Amino acid sequence: MTHPIARYLRPVGLGLASLMLSGCFYASTSQAPIATTYPYSEQQKMQAAQHWEVLAQHEAAGILSSERVRFRDLHIAAPEHEQYGSYYSGGEFERGFRTLLTSELVSGGGSVTTQPRANGATIQIDVEVVEHRDRGYTRPPFGAYTALASGIAVASIPLGNWSEPALALIPAAMVADTTSGSWTPKGNEEIIITTQIVEQDQILYSSSNIYYINSGDRRQYAPHRVPRTPTTPTVSITDTW
Repeated sequence: MTHPIARYLRPVGLGLASLMLSGCFYASTSQAPIATTYPYSEQQKMQAAQHWEVLAQHEAAGILSSERVRFRDLHIAAPEHEQYGSYYSGGEFERGFRTLLTSELVSGGGSVTTQPRANGATIQIDVEVVEHRDRGYTRPPFGAYTALASGIAVASIPLGNWSEPALALIPAAMVADTTSGSWTPKGNEEIIITTQIVEQDQILYSSSNIYYINSGDRRQYAPHRVPRTPTTPTVSITDTW
């Protein structure tokens, strides 16, 4: 004899089962896009003037290999001839990269003029500083946790007790010491450096590169975006007799 409650629960259970089965067809749906990450990639960080030279070499090679501009007379306008905020953003990078690019172009056989010519083109350089204010969590480089754990394990071995299995982690620590020179903090500031060659209103060449920078180096790329220290008003007191 079937219990009355069981007779009541049976259709309820069948209904729940049918809902669950029907939900399987919609298990891969979402009411909003799911946040995901990009494939693993690397991005260089500019921390030395030598890095500017590497970029100048790269841009010079691209310019000299371009059929549209390699045989043109190229003029890189001096920063003081440009209006504030156009083509150049100021700072040490403005002067250094201009000089380095000129040297690389001349060494590669390019025609660089000190004054613009009628059939020539102008090289324009633009620097845009990007500041991320809320990047959230960013995963450390692959192997960082392993290297950290290895270092802690090796450091915790008591002196005189070299039979511990943790000694097997020493090779991992040695590898970490060897490869850790390629790790550097990402920071929250990046720069987009664009080199263009323009003839009147036509862009003949354009190349953009993105780099991380240290926040304290912003003045080198965009001094006009560095907060100025507020000036303290001075009050002079004169004695009257």
